[in-house]
Amino acid sequence: MNEKSKSNQADDVIRNHTIWSMGAGMIWVPIVDFLAVSAIQLDMIRQLSKIYDQDFKDSQGKAIISALTSSGASRLAARAVKFIPGVGTILGGITMSVMSGASTYALGELFKKHFETGGTVLDFDPKAFKSRYEELFEKGKEYAQQAQSQRNSQENKQESQNFTNTPNDEKRTRSTIDQLKDIAELKEKGLLSEEEYESFKRRILEN
Repeated sequence: MNEKSKSNQADDVIRNHTIWSMGAGMIWVPIVDFLAVSAIQLDMIRQLSKIYDQDFKDSQGKAIISALTSSGASRLAARAVKFIPGVGTILGGITMSVMSGASTYALGELFKKHFETGGTVLDFDPKAFKSRYEELFEKGKEYAQQAQSQRNSQENKQESQNFTNTPNDEKRTRSTIDQLKDIAELKEKGLLSEEEYESFKRRILEN
């Protein structure tokens, strides 16, 4: 595979995982969203490593993701607000969706550039890339916000057509079904184990 083909394939991987992260960020159960997004980011790094013929171990990827993303105050705030009943859940979900997409975009672009310049997973230094990650994170937020606005516009139009006369109980049931579909898709993509899937499903049904 030539370098241009690798770059194009890497762009597709980053774009797809960014979108998946935004969807996972909308899961209405605190902590579950964080675990789902982390799994998606880990899978993205695994796929990028494969494209650029790099050795990869999950433990290495998890350490890098943790070092670059876990200290972000905005990410923690987005998860915390979900514990507030009602509007907190909705606001937190939207915020987490954008932050998750931006974080995944930044990680993907960092690894792509690192691999293209001859770097490996072993010599990826999170401390050295921290400032660049923050720059890409801001760029990723713009991308994610645009995607979120387009999705919200489409969803609002569809909801106005389909849910105008839908009873509240049915609306809540539909929301639960949507969440279950989200984690089912993650499981099908291999991003959640059977045990994780069952655990997340129980939390959604109990919520």
